[in-house]
Amino acid sequence: MMDKIWGQACAELENSVGPNNYNHWIKPLRLASIEEGAARFISPTRFISDWVNRHFAKEIMSVLNRTGENVERLRFDVGSAAARPAAQAAAPADVPAQAPTARVAPRADLGAPLDPRYTFGNFVVGKPNELAHAAARRVSEGGPVGFNPLFLYGGVGLGKTHLMHAIAHDYQTRHPSAQVLYLSAEQFMYRFVQALRESTIMDFKGMFRNVNMLMVDDVQFIAGKDSTQEEFFHTFNALVDQGKQIVISADRAPAEIKGLEERIKSRLSCGLIVDLHPTTYELRLGILQSKTAVFRAQQPDLEIGAGVLEFLAHRITTNVRVLEGALQRLFAHASLLRREITLEVAQECLADILRTNDRKINIDDIQRKVAEHYNIRLADMMGPKRARNVARPRQIAMYLSKQLTSRSLPEIGRRFGGRDHTTIMHGVRKIEELIIDDSAMSEDIAVLKRMLEA
Repeated sequence: MMDKIWGQACAELENSVGPNNYNHWIKPLRLASIEEGAARFISPTRFISDWVNRHFAKEIMSVLNRTGENVERLRFDVGSAAARPAAQAAAPADVPAQAPTARVAPRADLGAPLDPRYTFGNFVVGKPNELAHAAARRVSEGGPVGFNPLFLYGGVGLGKTHLMHAIAHDYQTRHPSAQVLYLSAEQFMYRFVQALRESTIMDFKGMFRNVNMLMVDDVQFIAGKDSTQEEFFHTFNALVDQGKQIVISADRAPAEIKGLEERIKSRLSCGLIVDLHPTTYELRLGILQSKTAVFRAQQPDLEIGAGVLEFLAHRITTNVRVLEGALQRLFAHASLLRREITLEVAQECLADILRTNDRKINIDDIQRKVAEHYNIRLADMMGPKRARNVARPRQIAMYLSKQLTSRSLPEIGRRFGGRDHTTIMHGVRKIEELIIDDSAMSEDIAVLKRMLEA
């Protein structure tokens, strides 16, 4: 009787809460009885029952009431022998009673929900992120990948989290029955500490080691936390040994994370490490154009003056999130006041962001950082020396001045000893070419940008 009632309820619950939530949280439950307004369920773990009670109790009670039952509250028993079928209760002693539910594992809901906006479809690809995008696409297809883990690193707002969410979305679309778990390193630590406190460490291990793909964001958070690192290390090894895919992100390469155990650095370095470089002008402009197209689809009467997007891409260089926030502010301004977004309106509306960006990076800072990085004299930036060990850092400083400031080529030339704007243009183009072909140069540029934008 209970099975029939629960079967009818489950059909409706799958539609109302979505297939992922249903498969990972509600499907493992079994309705044991309904007595005196209380629906009693058997749950494989206490964590699942607590989560269901907090997030889906009202929905379950509503659905059960629509089947004709009177349900006012839910009760949960974890692995109750009294409620098991007789055949299971009589199983031999050497057969684990909970074996059928040992592989129940939640996906992102255990840690962080997936953002529906973060998909491959709305990820703008450019030279700074094309390798990361290609690697993420490959992982999302499933099957033998050839590298494990995929380690994504870079500064704030460069697209690490977007790519991780996109991987999870695409992978689950291709493999609906697969278990994908996405969470931050902080949430991993919190769940581990909670399991220790509640003596449910085996439930924790089962949750994390029986997924098809584990995705951990901001892994640098566990640096210096010995017990959490120990459990992460064993979880990592268990999944790799089973051929399960792991995707990790951090703000820097594994070798640069202070406080992270050497054995973990070694494991993380065994896969593919991809640096998401700071955005170029072209990529920033592409992001702005993509966001504008989406907004225009919602508000066809939106008017943006010529040169506004180019102005934003040129002036706001430090962070894609800041860039998108600035554009959203302009959209709200135009929508509420029914005004066209002109260059003057943008300068007035975004005055605080533009001031902050200008104050943060200037040509003097760039010249000083580059000179320190390459161990040359600051005077050589403006001097006539053409030796390679001086000329190349000078060209790098020119390139960064063009990328990270709003100064014109003639003005940059004046700050580099009165050089002609064509000399600056040549230097910028030379570095752009080297970034494509020379991985060491690309890494140097990325490091310098992170230091300047810190």
